[in-house]
Amino acid sequence: MIPIHRILVATDFSEPAQAALNWAATLARELGSQLYLLHVVPEPYAYPWGTELSMLPLNDILAQSEQAAHQRLEELAATTRLPAGRTVARSVVGTPVDQILGIVADERIDLVVLGTHGRGMVGHLLLGSVAERVVRRSPVPVLTVHGEHRAAVAGPSTGPTTA
Repeated sequence: MIPIHRILVATDFSEPAQAALNWAATLARELGSQLYLLHVVPEPYAYPWGTELSMLPLNDILAQSEQAAHQRLEELAATTRLPAGRTVARSVVGTPVDQILGIVADERIDLVVLGTHGRGMVGHLLLGSVAERVVRRSPVPVLTVHGEHRAAVAGPSTGPTTA
């Protein structure tokens, strides 16, 4: 069996990200793995409209967003039913794909679990896909998970739950 000691789940706090967390937590419990929870607060300057925000106190806003995200991650960590010390919650500011891949390298992650929104072709072209870019660039396996709503439309699931 391939050892999976460290699992990273990146979340945007959406419903598909919650489904990914459910899978990641189940895998971490079953495999005795460490679970890393990550939220990336996007840098506004990475987007075309970011330069128009220069009049706002962005450093304060980003710091508050990062702190609020860390609080939510700590709350999510409590729902995983993993023993104390087996979850690491981290919020950072940056570009989501780069930050995810940076954590993979820095923490020697063995598996990444990401929720996917399953947007159509137009949504994908306009918004891009963090999950797709991570899959393409990741040096480790990436498990992508559809949200519960989309899975329900596709049919019954035997996937893990965190009830």
